[in-house]
Amino acid sequence: MDLDLRKLRYFVAVAEHLNFGRAAEALHIAQPVLSRQIRALEAELKVQLFDRSSKGTVLTPSGEQLLADARPLLAQASALLRRVGAAGTFSVGFMPGLIITPAVRLLASRHPGLRVDVVRTTWTDQVDVIHDGRVDVGYVRLPVPVDGLGIAPLSTEPCVAVLPATHRLAGKESVRQADLAGERIVHHDSTPGIRSVEEKLEHVALHGGVTILPLSTAVFYSREDLVHVPVEDIAPNEVALAWAAHRHTPLIDDFISIARQV
Repeated sequence: MDLDLRKLRYFVAVAEHLNFGRAAEALHIAQPVLSRQIRALEAELKVQLFDRSSKGTVLTPSGEQLLADARPLLAQASALLRRVGAAGTFSVGFMPGLIITPAVRLLASRHPGLRVDVVRTTWTDQVDVIHDGRVDVGYVRLPVPVDGLGIAPLSTEPCVAVLPATHRLAGKESVRQADLAGERIVHHDSTPGIRSVEEKLEHVALHGGVTILPLSTAVFYSREDLVHVPVEDIAPNEVALAWAAHRHTPLIDDFISIARQV
């Protein structure tokens, strides 16, 4: 059985809105057309994807599984079309605080006619954008899951403790981990609801505590109510280039060479 990507896109729209009318508006199609496409998809898969009642529309367990699988599949299909239709482009992912302009500029100068795009990434999606093809190569902060990736180490930078400007350690030239004993360390793995750097910093500013960041990230997000202090005995953060191992190209090799020079 061949899956119809258009039907999958329609399904994802309904799953995200949980309302056929709003999903149809977002897709710019008539609601009866959308309903027919979803029924056709359910018939092809031989499962019910939605429970429809007067109380609303909800996903069935089969629908939840399809949604989890459909999103990355559609992202990969979109990336494939982008690569085929834009063979003269090269996309570079980067995290806030990392300066990539010299490398991007040099790559473009070496390859006249090549359009080099940059895509800002986050701690949570820096690897996802590589796997799903949104970028050809990405600057990542290690450690990351390396399965399916090629990795080229580039540099290291010190880590700092970011804390409120009124904190007892705010005036120190540097601290050690022992100085942070007893402090509440704000980290996305240990603090519910914290996903982004911005959320970490807001949490520290509002509720106190400390978060550990690479120096360039702390500088990029500098604000008056927070300060950063070097931590002497924390291992430096490693920055590397990463790419999908099965999509390794001469252009990626060229960019790796450039990134190591500048």
